[in-house]
Amino acid sequence: MTNKEKYKQAFSALQPSNEIRLEEKIMKEYKRKQSKRIIAMAAILCLAVFAGGGGAYAANVGGIQRTIQLWIHGDQTTAELNVNDDGTYTVKIPDENGGTKTQSGGGVAFDAFGNERPLTEEEILAEIGGPNVEYYDDGSIWFFYEDTAKDITGDFNDDNVCYIKATGSKGDLYVTVKKYGGYACSPDKFPNPKSFNTGEADPAGVAYQPASEKPDAESGE
Repeated sequence: MTNKEKYKQAFSALQPSNEIRLEEKIMKEYKRKQSKRIIAMAAILCLAVFAGGGGAYAANVGGIQRTIQLWIHGDQTTAELNVNDDGTYTVKIPDENGGTKTQSGGGVAFDAFGNERPLTEEEILAEIGGPNVEYYDDGSIWFFYEDTAKDITGDFNDDNVCYIKATGSKGDLYVTVKKYGGYACSPDKFPNPKSFNTGEADPAGVAYQPASEKPDAESGE
């Protein structure tokens, strides 16, 4: 065998090893990037910003319609939940006049790979079960979470931010409320007010409820 043939044989023997190492490097890089993306998405999803609601626990009555126990202003009542295929929902709540009021919400979420999907029924129940802040036409602002009903009108600091530690069926919840600027919550710590709804708060941009509909007194913690 000539030197040239020996060189070619040696080179061909080494080539698959290089390809394997290159493939391993590519796979490690792909897994590293995917792990970072999943961690980043999980971090985003850990901070939940709620737009409405009271607490709920469902009893299945078949199909996409459920009877739930809903917290309204610190009191529990029975309501009807309808979940749509697109991730939206409506809740029919009995009122004091024998009729019903309708609350709606829901939408979409994103998975670890950035794909859009409808909210699941479990996520919708979690949204309905989250805290709520309501504004009344007498200027008062109230916070509601499960059996807690609290007037927070005078609890805002000089930056128009209020911090509330509430306790519910799933443990403590740390809530940061911006006056007329929404709120965010976390089970671990108070969310930074700079991390959500960074636009200028506008009192004209919130929905005001009649003062006659607010609770007669505070309840819970």
